Parts: sequence; C-alpha cells; structure tokens
Amino acid sequence: MKLSDMQLFRGLEEDDISSLLSCLNSVKRNYKKGEVILSEGSIIENIGIVLSGMAMISCNDIWGNTGILGSVAPGSVFAEVYACIPGRVLTTCTNACPFHTNLARNLLTVCAHKSLQLSQRILHTSSKSIRGRLMSYFSECAKHAGSNSFLIPYNRQQLADYLNVDRSTMCNELSKMQKDGMIEYKKNRILLKD
Repeated sequence: MKLSDMQLFRGLEEDDISSLLSCLNSVKRNYKKGEVILSEGSIIENIGIVLSGMAMISCNDIWGNTGILGSVAPGSVFAEVYACIPGRVLTTCTNACPFHTNLARNLLTVCAHKSLQLSQRILHTSSKSIRGRLMSYFSECAKHAGSNSFLIPYNRQQLADYLNVDRSTMCNELSKMQKDGMIEYKKNRILLKD
C-alpha cells in the first residue's frame, strides 16, 4: 500500500510523506490478532494508521460489556481525534515543513468521514427490532459495495456488538431472514435478495 493513496496524505509525494513521518517521530509496530493497540483513557499524540489487517474500535463498560463502534481497514486511520487534543499533529514543527498544512486539511476530511460513520451507526441502531437494525446495516453495506452481495468486516459477535443486540438472538433472526428469502449468508458474505 502506498501512503500517498491514503486520504490522510492526499496531495503529498512519497518523499514528502517520509519527511513528515520523520518530523512526527512516527514508529511502525506489529500487533497480534486480538491484541489491544490503544487502551481507553490513554493519552496519545500520534495518529494510528492501519497498514494491513483490521482494527476494531470498541469500548467497554465497568461490567465488561463490549460495544463495537466501528472497524478500521488498511489505509485508514484511528485515534485521530485524540491525537489532535494535545496538538502535536496540528502544530507546525520547528523545521517549518510545508507538509503540516496539507496534513491538517486532510485530517479534517478524515474526521468528517468518521463523524458520518458514527452517525450511520446511530441510524443502524435506532430501529427497535433486530431485523430492522440488520437491514439498515446491510442496506448501507450494499450501497457502499455497489452490489447486493458484499462482505461485512465483523464476525457474528462483533456484528451483534456493533448493532447493540444479543448475539444468539441476532443469529436466530439471521436464520429467519434467510428462511423468509430476504437474505443468503455464508460467514461474512451477505446477499440481499429482491
């Protein structure tokens, strides 16, 4: 994946991006599946960028219940809002490199897209029925894919957490929807039927 293809670095050449990453003291890290990348309440000054794999954005309540807020695919960023609070990402460096202005503009675009994603999650969870929540989410996935057949980024537990429903009840509803001829599914592949 080329960093210059990412929304965050739009308008910058690879050499410019390398200079900017050096200026921001960036580091590259690998994480194992299920490993926590960033804990709630952590103070950070950097933006996370997923180069490969998938990261889940979740929150836990004091009883240990997990809520999935979204997923981060390769080429996408996370913790961008928190990185802006201390200001390092938005502050011009001592080298006065011209790339910070471009980064700030791109970061605003990234934040706007994330805001829209959270608004969509609110829309998906507004239905009182599990079927309504599933169909709202599947409809959005189909629009995004440009097809009635698409892959979802979540396993069953993660989908239930994202839609804020009980997993077993949701799985029962998926089976009913398949029996009713509304959908076909196999693992993460969903087909919406006419």
